Amino acid sequence: MPTDQSTSGPATAVRTSFADDLAGAVALLQGLPTARDEVDEARQRVRDWAAARPHLRAQLVVDEPPGTTRVGYDLLLDHPDGGTVALSAEAEDGVPWLVDHSTHWAAANILSVDGVGLSIAVALSTIRALGVRDQQLHERLVDHRILLNELEGTLQWPTEAEIQAAADEFRRRRGLTGKARTLEWLAEAGMSPEMFRTHARTQAIIARIRARFAGEPARRHLAEHSEDFTMRRAVWVTGPRADELRALTEGPVADFAARSLAALELLPGRRLQLHAATTLTPRLPGPLRAAAEGTVIGPVPYEGGHLAGAVYEVVPPDPDAPEVMEAARDAAFQAWLDERRRTAEIRWFWL
Repeated sequence: MPTDQSTSGPATAVRTSFADDLAGAVALLQGLPTARDEVDEARQRVRDWAAARPHLRAQLVVDEPPGTTRVGYDLLLDHPDGGTVALSAEAEDGVPWLVDHSTHWAAANILSVDGVGLSIAVALSTIRALGVRDQQLHERLVDHRILLNELEGTLQWPTEAEIQAAADEFRRRRGLTGKARTLEWLAEAGMSPEMFRTHARTQAIIARIRARFAGEPARRHLAEHSEDFTMRRAVWVTGPRADELRALTEGPVADFAARSLAALELLPGRRLQLHAATTLTPRLPGPLRAAAEGTVIGPVPYEGGHLAGAVYEVVPPDPDAPEVMEAARDAAFQAWLDERRRTAEIRWFWL
């Protein structure tokens, strides 16, 4: 009796193998944890499973619907005859499938970096944490996704002390000095205490990435960009009108502060503001960063108004000063992040 070529031979063996792979993939999906804070564990399980089946080129897609703490998954597999097979596993939340999937999963992403998406829900949470006045919002969102990519596969969660330190730093930057003020700020920003803790935990892990640039990387960056870490002692005045500041620049440099104080007394209500600082050069207003020691500048346009100032002293960077080394670490970290953003494949879906 002739052999039926449609049900035997090598092709059948491949298809039988793929059928076994599909059965294993279904079992894998059904066993993945669905809590948002367990997604990293799910990704690791899929990586381990896929490592034994490289012919499938398995990819896990995470569905993070807003308003819930549960996630769903799509598992994409290469078919031996070409094309891709997608398997879906959604959390049992009582929502009809037609409603839950009326929009394709990709529509929930605002962007992707190196093929990994950043969902609208996560982006909105990040925007709330950054603050609505951030002028580099697009870059910050890309940076956030890059850092999340870097954190994937991290199995060692931050300690309570690390999370607390990240939360304290968050409050310090925003002047949130007590529990009541912090809760008030969170309510105004639309962040729940649970969201705040999740953000603090992520920041604690990111702090570990930043710590990689301490020590030798920081010293190397300091040597290559020493001018960025000079200390400048400066006094400056800002105001809406250049003519009110011009007189401050006339006379000895040493008397600039005294002239500025006198001007503030003579021009009450004119919105002149006096500032003084001894700090790292990058932390000064832009017009003062290149000013030589013992010089007065201005009036120059600055932030919608004008600025006049004096630089009394410029001190070379001290590689043994903790403040200098901390700033060099942060600058080395930012330079790495800028380079990652420059070389990443970035696609915006909603903007």
